[in-house]
Amino acid sequence: MTTQEVAKRFYALAQEGKFDDILDELFSKDAQSIEPANAQGLKTVSGLDKIKEKGRQWNESIQEMHGGYTNEPQVAGNFFTCIMGVDVTMKGQSRMKIDEVALYEVSNGKIVREQFFY
Repeated sequence: MTTQEVAKRFYALAQEGKFDDILDELFSKDAQSIEPANAQGLKTVSGLDKIKEKGRQWNESIQEMHGGYTNEPQVAGNFFTCIMGVDVTMKGQSRMKIDEVALYEVSNGKIVREQFFY
């Protein structure tokens, strides 16, 4: 798949809330997930299994999900970016809205790197 095709499929699955399918279908087994230095509890990891585990840890830290969104991707070369956000109550914390820019790099039809800015 081209970067445009990967981005289009990513967006379609995100609109359905199928983030596990995004990982299984679109990510390379050797992908890297990069968090900002100030991220609380989440770390930069390499490998699809570790990315999935990071997702499980994130989901387990949520007390209640009030909503979320993923905007349509913008593609440039081998990269696409989405503005994403959630409205959540984390365990032991008050309700908060988190907005982020997510940048994805595509190589050989698979996402090989994701990086988040928030």
